[in-house]
Amino acid sequence: MRCLSCNRLSFSIFCKRCKEELLQPSISKREIDGLEVYSFYKYHDIEDFILTKHTPLGFRVYRELAKITFKPFIREFIKNSNKPIYIVGVDERIDSGYSHVALLTHQMRCKGAEVLHSSLMSQSSVKYSGKSLKFRVENSREFIYRGIENIDVILVDDIITTGITLKEAKRVLSKSRVNTLFALTLATLV
Repeated sequence: MRCLSCNRLSFSIFCKRCKEELLQPSISKREIDGLEVYSFYKYHDIEDFILTKHTPLGFRVYRELAKITFKPFIREFIKNSNKPIYIVGVDERIDSGYSHVALLTHQMRCKGAEVLHSSLMSQSSVKYSGKSLKFRVENSREFIYRGIENIDVILVDDIITTGITLKEAKRVLSKSRVNTLFALTLATLV
């Protein structure tokens, strides 16, 4: 097989060189209404890889990006935590045969971190991709949380653009007495 980035022969979707040189995360932080959001990449740096989420190839791309970013992050974070941490993905809906957000959260599974798959799901079929801020504000995702209450969670999504989705997700979790520590995203548009 060939590296998706440089086209060199590789056993993985990305060769070792691209993982070390091109795909090393550069974590950035945004604050959205009191919620700290950490992103591993700038959207424009990995846009071609992000757009694979609508294709069968996206399964392999997202899984590998999660191994490079989310997996080492949670392992380091857990070292400094003295209580269990729960991971909640934003709307782990299956599309194109898999859930790209579930691929991210799955890589965070380790001792001390439990993933609550499909616990925060949108009841609306509205899609925000390519939509304006006005559209996003007027069309709620209508999240419902069906997970454990009275816990600390890390909220996970693939991309943050306006922050509307994460704000709504945090609000719904708060109503269920869930403390959102912060959010992690693969990429930020800003």
